[in-house]
Amino acid sequence: MTERLGVAVHGGNLDTAAGAAARAEERGFESVWTTEFYDRSATVSLAAMALRTSSITIASGIAYAVGRSPLVLAAEARDLAELSGGRLVLGLGTGTRTMQRDWHGVDGASPAPRVEELVPLLRRIWAMDASGVRHEGRFYRMALQPTAEVTPAAPIPVYLAGFNARMVQAAGAVADGLVGHPIFTRRYVEDVVRPALAAGAARTGRTGEVPVAGYVITSVADDGDRARRDAAAQIAFYTVVRTYAPLVELEGFTAEVAAVRDAWKARDHDAMIAAVSPAMLDRMAVAGTPDEVRDRMTGFHGLYDRLLCYVPSYGLSTAETGERVDAAIDTFGR
Repeated sequence: MTERLGVAVHGGNLDTAAGAAARAEERGFESVWTTEFYDRSATVSLAAMALRTSSITIASGIAYAVGRSPLVLAAEARDLAELSGGRLVLGLGTGTRTMQRDWHGVDGASPAPRVEELVPLLRRIWAMDASGVRHEGRFYRMALQPTAEVTPAAPIPVYLAGFNARMVQAAGAVADGLVGHPIFTRRYVEDVVRPALAAGAARTGRTGEVPVAGYVITSVADDGDRARRDAAAQIAFYTVVRTYAPLVELEGFTAEVAAVRDAWKARDHDAMIAAVSPAMLDRMAVAGTPDEVRDRMTGFHGLYDRLLCYVPSYGLSTAETGERVDAAIDTFGR
């Protein structure tokens, strides 16, 4: 295995994230990633993780690129980079168009051009000196003239999340890497993601492959059936979202996902899980006992530059989430 191994924490509380970061560092993981949702701030979680560690890369996968102004986002990232001693990877995403509109009050149109404008602007803010920053763009306007001494910050790596080809192209065009999605399959990465990344890079004259930090749903328990059920619940939760239809169609999972969505509408949690087929589990997750999961993970080797063990959290309590995180770290740590 040549890829760098990381662990991603979604769900739980701040202690879950910080504790996972500390344990992952102790067990030799290269990076630890935290997410953001309507009840959790990625930036605050990153701060908690930074304070509990000293060497591991800390990363957001993702923080919302909408809802914060470019200035606030740049300042938060700058503080986190300082707090962590330069160990930050800033992973940004927009969420779905519905999330942009209904959660953040932002027009959900044209998310890819929005982030293509945002990332270079963030870099200009970090590099700002006494001359300030002036920007007149399609999505952002800034006229910042410093009123006190300002020291340019060191560059911060920015990864962008992308699922459909156009958003993946945006990462290829302007970002330092792509944050993949937990339900990516090998076929989807090879047929859609890698070509889109290359197309985006070519559009802006970049050379070399753009690295991918790819999540793999990793569900480990001594009770293998329970681990598979937890993974199936996470897959069902994601495949409800119609944004992910291109992968569903490519893999031939249309009937299963239709059943998942019917169960979602009926609020039938058990039926959602039951609708996830063994083929979906096989291609989107590694789940089972520690030995089973270690064996299954070989199917994802070589696919990503950073392979991230993404621990399920949908339908789990904070304590259960913490137990699943610990199990994943114990299974793959040194």
